[in-house]
Amino acid sequence: MDYTAILTELNNASLFELYRLNVAIRQQLGDPARLRAIRNHVKTGQLISYFDAAENRLIEATIIELKRTKILVENKHDGELWDIPYYYLNIDNSDTDIQATPKQKTNRNNIKVGDNVCFKDKKGNELFGEVVKLNPKTAGVLVGKTNWRVAYSLLSPIIDGELGGNQQFLEGKVIVEK
Repeated sequence: MDYTAILTELNNASLFELYRLNVAIRQQLGDPARLRAIRNHVKTGQLISYFDAAENRLIEATIIELKRTKILVENKHDGELWDIPYYYLNIDNSDTDIQATPKQKTNRNNIKVGDNVCFKDKKGNELFGEVVKLNPKTAGVLVGKTNWRVAYSLLSPIIDGELGGNQQFLEGKVIVEK
């Protein structure tokens, strides 16, 4: 499914049209036949991925327990246990990324926790860091040991992951923070 195309189309919909679509989607998410099909497809101990809306990315986890409407999973990266609805599971291994078009600015839909980004501070210096949190209007970006809150429109994704991380680039020099 091309989420970028769908989101582009939804941007042209009225609030009422979005609400009506929301109602139809909620009905589909609660459909017992669809939930049963997912429950029949998974088992305890299975490695799965699910979509985390707060981080806007897929999380790898292991199934701990199957319940009637939810599933208990243990995240691979931090070991935390989560009770999530079955419809969070990405059992078809769908691509969940939403790409920004060249005319479009970066927004909360096309950036996720863990992405390497760059932005300019108030003095015009380019800073490079990693997204650690997604807020409604800003992203939390870790640059070295400092957390920044940066408006999404000011962020640019970094294609080469080695440029991000704990480095700052000022006037063509690399300054490695220790």
